[in-house]
Amino acid sequence: MPIETINIGEPFFGLRHVSDEARLEIEDRTIVVNLGDNDIGIETQKLAPLQSAIFANVTLTDVSRAVLIGRFEGHGADAALCAAVRDQWPTAFEVRGEERLRGVEHYMSPKAYVGNLGLSLYHSASVPLNVGLHRDHPFCPVPGFREVHTQIVGFGKMQQCRRRDPATLYLEEPMAPGMTHRPMYDAEGNYPWHQYETTTPSIFMAIELLPEGAEVPAIGGRDD
Repeated sequence: MPIETINIGEPFFGLRHVSDEARLEIEDRTIVVNLGDNDIGIETQKLAPLQSAIFANVTLTDVSRAVLIGRFEGHGADAALCAAVRDQWPTAFEVRGEERLRGVEHYMSPKAYVGNLGLSLYHSASVPLNVGLHRDHPFCPVPGFREVHTQIVGFGKMQQCRRRDPATLYLEEPMAPGMTHRPMYDAEGNYPWHQYETTTPSIFMAIELLPEGAEVPAIGGRDD
């Protein structure tokens, strides 16, 4: 199915998975994340793989694979939206049980898989978040696991450190609505110590691309 609705963001956000569309009309403001291996055409420009931006009133061309996020604006104050999300989503610790998440104001949506693609949404409520540095993805033992994050509401930053110590930070990317940070893994799928940190209360999407030969994990086994 070239266009498939993904319900994990309801009733707050509208998500769609798109594949093999030569032309895709975008009317309302929509975050588009290119998950294909080739560029997506926008007017005379290109959206490279694992990049994203906000589009409106435009035709995209050569969309091999993408995720679209709609209705990310127009909720009124971000604080009211985030409060409604907290009423509906459990904490990440309740779902995942990781000790680094205990007591952290970090909430998560249900998770969906489309083929080898795993999607989940997170709401980070506190500033700072202190979610904890991590680099492993034990639910995917097959080399080549890829993961990026796309900002939807609010502002944050993706941080990379030399050791499991925030004082060793060497790279920080600001995250604004519509932005996906650069991939941080190497050719073998190794990650540095990294964490998402809030600038304001935020909502972002975690995007996991499982390598060939990896089994889709049971819902509930995921990283951020």
